[in-house]
Amino acid sequence: MMAGMADVVIVERSESTAVVTLNRPGQRNALSSELIRAVPPILAELDADDDVTAIVLTGADPAFCAGLDLKELGSTGGNLGVGGADGSARRGPFGELSTPLIGAVNGVAVTGGLEYALACDFLIASDRAGFADTHARVGVMPGWGLTVLLPQAVGVRRARQMSVTGNYVDAATALAWGLVNEVVPHDGLLPRALQLGRDIASNDRAGVAQMLRTYRATSDVDGATAWEVESRLAAEWSPRISPEEVERRRGAIQDRGRGQVGG
Repeated sequence: MMAGMADVVIVERSESTAVVTLNRPGQRNALSSELIRAVPPILAELDADDDVTAIVLTGADPAFCAGLDLKELGSTGGNLGVGGADGSARRGPFGELSTPLIGAVNGVAVTGGLEYALACDFLIASDRAGFADTHARVGVMPGWGLTVLLPQAVGVRRARQMSVTGNYVDAATALAWGLVNEVVPHDGLLPRALQLGRDIASNDRAGVAQMLRTYRATSDVDGATAWEVESRLAAEWSPRISPEEVERRRGAIQDRGRGQVGG
């Protein structure tokens, strides 16, 4: 494997599978402005590479992604609205890719991090993974498709429960609810994701891309406008967000999360 790209993102290759690692482990890969801006062009470049047949998105241990960096959000708010959550109805945090994107969820995936996971075509989870939507606790609204994709994965009632309580769902529950495809031992997470990458590579690449396009088209038959609605409402909400209020809440939010998932 070869490492490269920006410090906040590491890109490695294993045969025809690219592994993209969110690399702010000291901040649990929280989404700073820099990280939010770095990921989409990296994925777009890999998507355009004829030698890449699958992409794995993961995080540097101990977390997959803890959501928006609350320290930045509570000081300048500079990471709010970066990367499409601004009323433009962009399709998730990355846009649409023709290359399958496998989420390898190695730890907690929270709020914006949960949206990063939901933007993947399917998810393999470590037994250390945990999932939470804390948008309402922080006082921000989702703009990367959470209210579209989370109900598709777990059903609308479970999605509402996650969003209005902010409670964590562990890996076993996520599997039972259909949020993730598989749960594997932590050390086996990346090997399993890479095996699935090899399985994808064994198929016709154009056929794989067309299959993904077909799934997206059929999934949108009843809910295409939901993306526009969520993005518009998020943009309308944004002026109400106070960095000072986020900073006031930050400690309690982090303490509650640690109490639910440990660490």
